[in-house]
Amino acid sequence: MKTDVVLIGSGIMSSTLGVMLKELKPGLSIQLFEVTERPAQEASNGWHNAGTGHAGICELSYTPDMGEDGTVDVTKAISVFEDFEHSLQFWAHGVRKGIIKEPGECLQPLPHISLVHTEEQVPYLKARFEGLKKHHFFEPMEYSTDREKIRSWAPLLVEGRDQDQPIAATHMDGGTDVNFGAISENFCDWLGEQEDCETHFGHRVVDLTKNGKGWIVTVRDEESGEKRTIEADFVFIGAGGGSLPLLQKSGIPEAKGYGAFPIGGQWMITANPEVVAKHTAKVYGQALGAAPTMAVPHLDTRVIDGEKYLLFGPFAAWTGKFLHEGGSHTDLPLSIRPNNILSLIKVGLFNLDLVKYLVEQGLQSKSSRMQELYNFYPDAREEDWEVIDAGIRVQAIKQEPGEEPGIVHYGTEVLTSEDRSISALLGASPGASVSTQVMLECVEKCFPELLESEEGKSRMSDLIPNWNEDLIGADSRERYLDLHAKAMKDLNLI
Repeated sequence: MKTDVVLIGSGIMSSTLGVMLKELKPGLSIQLFEVTERPAQEASNGWHNAGTGHAGICELSYTPDMGEDGTVDVTKAISVFEDFEHSLQFWAHGVRKGIIKEPGECLQPLPHISLVHTEEQVPYLKARFEGLKKHHFFEPMEYSTDREKIRSWAPLLVEGRDQDQPIAATHMDGGTDVNFGAISENFCDWLGEQEDCETHFGHRVVDLTKNGKGWIVTVRDEESGEKRTIEADFVFIGAGGGSLPLLQKSGIPEAKGYGAFPIGGQWMITANPEVVAKHTAKVYGQALGAAPTMAVPHLDTRVIDGEKYLLFGPFAAWTGKFLHEGGSHTDLPLSIRPNNILSLIKVGLFNLDLVKYLVEQGLQSKSSRMQELYNFYPDAREEDWEVIDAGIRVQAIKQEPGEEPGIVHYGTEVLTSEDRSISALLGASPGASVSTQVMLECVEKCFPELLESEEGKSRMSDLIPNWNEDLIGADSRERYLDLHAKAMKDLNLI
């Protein structure tokens, strides 16, 4: 069997690329393979991520500590906001085209709040607010140290809090709670209905072999054990934690030296109607000590399958698995190669605080985790909360110029072969939120011919109206406000 494109994985990245390519060139043949029985059961699954539409509004990890001059660099937050705007525009197109059937099952409007509660953090949050407020993306943002004002935004943050404890918060409407799994499922359903396209669930890609300008992809039916091969001109590995082992099987030089460091996670959740009714926001704090980016604490409203919950966490944990559903505790040791073993060993040497943190987090009792929740919700009752798995994030390990090997890098990147016949997604946060931007860059790099013609540019403008525009500059304010309002309306967010 021959096909133009093979997509490995059915999460938000692969499904986004599939829709984008098919919309840009309707004649493309695409085959998607997924090891689980349903779409998006790994990192994109609603229970395996926080569902935050990462737009830099509340996530303090995108803005470093306050400088000596008393200011906070907000460049990264502005960039993340623009990237997420691309996602909103693309999803709005999906609604208009009928690709996304029920936007309310995929996105909910939700205020985004940043919270600090120590004397040292309050000046930082004020400086961050002042930096963001100057930009038109963040014009609606508010800042307050007044408890009654903060109570009006999110009562649980204030109730029962020590009156002598400093507290400050920023609040901005226009944030989102996103079910990336639901979006992925809509995308996969649509893709599977298109001519010359098929989606295969319960199928594991077990090998990749270079074949001239393309690839031979070996796939195993997990139920029957039967194997078959597909010839593809282009392969995209969007298999989450399973991407690195497949990338290693490809043998491309670009993959040498890469390792992977899995970080497990857990949530505390409550469905108590009295508690859930008092909180309608995503509230982010600051990471503590050696906590990785994915473990920045937050108290979130979450809507999954029409039901409303509160989630707190995530709590990180040590794991050897690369995938939550389809992984094995041998994933990490089996990923070791002569060209990455030094980096993996040095993870332990150069990230001792992180390794210690992961082990300690995994051994925490429920009562110990409640102590962290009290920082956000002082009146929380232990009996209202239960602990559930929060999925697995696999961080890329590589050596940057001027760095020692083994530094754990957080972020999302696409690794592409020199001949542009294969690409793989590596990394995690901000991940799903910037999926449209990441896949746009993949198209620009691997399928530049699709965007060279006026027809191609016009098609992309239908998908993402601002794909080749800068919305950050001050002179783009009115254009941004117009595009943003239209997308939010199409998505039923306003």
